[in-house]
Amino acid sequence: MPRRRRPPRSGALTELPPLKILSQIAALQALYYMAAFILFCFTALVMGTSFSMDLVFGWSAVRGDTTEGWLMAFIWVIDGGMLIALAIIILIGRSKLVLDFAVSLHVIHLFVVVTYTGGQVPQHKAWWLTMAASSATAVILGTWGCRYRELKPISFGGGGGSSNAASNTTVNAGGASDGVVIDGDEEEGFSRGRGRGRGRDGAGEYEMAKMNGNGGDAVR
Repeated sequence: MPRRRRPPRSGALTELPPLKILSQIAALQALYYMAAFILFCFTALVMGTSFSMDLVFGWSAVRGDTTEGWLMAFIWVIDGGMLIALAIIILIGRSKLVLDFAVSLHVIHLFVVVTYTGGQVPQHKAWWLTMAASSATAVILGTWGCRYRELKPISFGGGGGSSNAASNTTVNAGGASDGVVIDGDEEEGFSRGRGRGRGRDGAGEYEMAKMNGNGGDAVR
């Protein structure tokens, strides 16, 4: 007899993790280059120099022997470290995946730079140190932000009064099944009306009876 297969989980056909991961990486990479384009355009405009795509896809501008080279390195740290960390917190939101996405983004950028420069591997040590500082900043800030979101308490709404009222309603409903209407603190063992109940220590049982004409009361 053939073995019956489990029915597919709801939404399994539409939720494909590989495609979702690729789309998230593509979104982060697009934001990475878009932010770099805006930052380098603004910097070139302020400095009064001409903008070139070499600033975004090249490596020669990042160097440690000129002030302009240090400025380019600082812009890359802001872009690939701080802004990408914020994007990871918003788009990804999981601290376990921050390292993978941050490193993947910078590795892809390395391949883009090598391809754009015609197969030339970056030769400036400042460029490699800048990319390392950028990725480390993205990992640290992204992990901290994602953990802050994960550990943030969740509020389900409502107040303590409604929960207490619901608890009392449940207790009264349970007591009504035994013919006892409980009014008061259940832990103290008080009950009013006719019926049976437990004493303060919970050991014995007693039954309330009507008061006789002599002003006494009988408790069995």
